[in-house]
Amino acid sequence: MIPISDGDKGLTHEMQSSPERLRADALSREIIGAAIEVHRHLGPGLFESVYEECLCCELGLRGISFRRQVPLPLSYKGLNLDCGYRLDILVDDLVIVELKAVEEINFLHEAQLLTYLKLRNTWLGLLINFNVRMLRDGITRLVNG
Repeated sequence: MIPISDGDKGLTHEMQSSPERLRADALSREIIGAAIEVHRHLGPGLFESVYEECLCCELGLRGISFRRQVPLPLSYKGLNLDCGYRLDILVDDLVIVELKAVEEINFLHEAQLLTYLKLRNTWLGLLINFNVRMLRDGITRLVNG
């Protein structure tokens, strides 16, 4: 079971079923399938950059549109600042994928993804930690709601 954040609770039925959100939800399942395939072949214990490279390869093989290391400007008092933030992977301009290869996901990892979702005004994000025995235990689905 993939945890879903409490952010879904406040959304109206209309908001939950918009075509863009339905597409993002379908994409999230495809992304998770691709991540599981990568983890099945590589297992835990490698650098995050290796998983990013392989996940992007797998997404490409599946015909899924994505961009890597997408700059994320920060707006402060009307100014767009380049503070060095980068999205690991942005899938079809709808789903932010933040990758980790850490012992354990903590609050700060989730806060990072939620902040990225808010800064980019994106509804859905996946936090994927490849450093687990079973990948389903390393996937967290977060929504900006």
